[in-house]
Amino acid sequence: MYNNILDVKGLKVGQVEDLEGLTGCTVVICEEGAVCGVDVRGAAPGTRETDLLDPINMIQKVHAVVLSGGSAFGLESTCGVSKYLEEKNIGFDVGVTKVPIVVGAVLFDLVVGDPKCRPNIEMGYKACELANNTELKQGNYGAGCGATVGKIRGPQYAMKGGIGSYSVKLPNGLVVSALIAVNALGDVYENGKIIAGVLDDSKTKVLNTYEIMKNGVTKGGFNIDNTTIGIVATNAKLTKAECKKVSQVAHNGYAKTIFPIHTPHDGDTIFTMATGEIETDMTLLSSIATEVVEKSVINAIKNANSVKNIPAYKDIICE
Repeated sequence: MYNNILDVKGLKVGQVEDLEGLTGCTVVICEEGAVCGVDVRGAAPGTRETDLLDPINMIQKVHAVVLSGGSAFGLESTCGVSKYLEEKNIGFDVGVTKVPIVVGAVLFDLVVGDPKCRPNIEMGYKACELANNTELKQGNYGAGCGATVGKIRGPQYAMKGGIGSYSVKLPNGLVVSALIAVNALGDVYENGKIIAGVLDDSKTKVLNTYEIMKNGVTKGGFNIDNTTIGIVATNAKLTKAECKKVSQVAHNGYAKTIFPIHTPHDGDTIFTMATGEIETDMTLLSSIATEVVEKSVINAIKNANSVKNIPAYKDIICE
């Protein structure tokens, strides 16, 4: 086992990032198609093709899910993924061609790097070229390149977020994994302790975002743009409706590790991809999905490195 999303047979992951612009994109490709569902909890999402994932709609499988930085501009990267897949003759057969079914979501990272540097068609295409089923880098890669957490005092007091993954395999062969790009307003917790979040004036100590909010509400409120986005992947046999339910329950993994979460300025989103190999129980699967999301968030933080005066987990002593 790789102990990450690559444990799900049939998936490939490609990532591209710009370390100067501090942004990037991550693509998860399933050439044979995966049943997919989505649940969006944040009130400020940036997404592509999530309507077709509604269980009442026709399309049953997707060929790629894209996680990207760049805010709404970053949705352009999904077009590069479509271009690549079409050239490889991968997609939904409509007779005259095959149309790749590509869904995706973006996070807001424009304030931490160059706001004019965004994931584009070329970056999405390049991520597909680099996609593989043997290596997955975590931390400051792909959509996690410009991710930060703890933004209540502004970006100058935030800590580095990133992209992380975790996987569980049961004796019966069931695999449940997650891949999460962590870019939250709130703090990140492990076992009830803050491990990353908003910094004090000296940038040596982590404060508590919720306590700051309670003690410092202003007339204008907290107008900060964020968003944590991710994918649960499994080899289970699921319908679109069941994939949506897994995504809904998997948001508990966000809630266990990030607070505040699902705010009016987040677009927090989870996709679920199912490759259809193993029969399973939905309660069990959804519970494991919560675990792998939780641990993926923690891995994203612990694998991130400091960049451009943005401290990372390994640089800060949390009390």
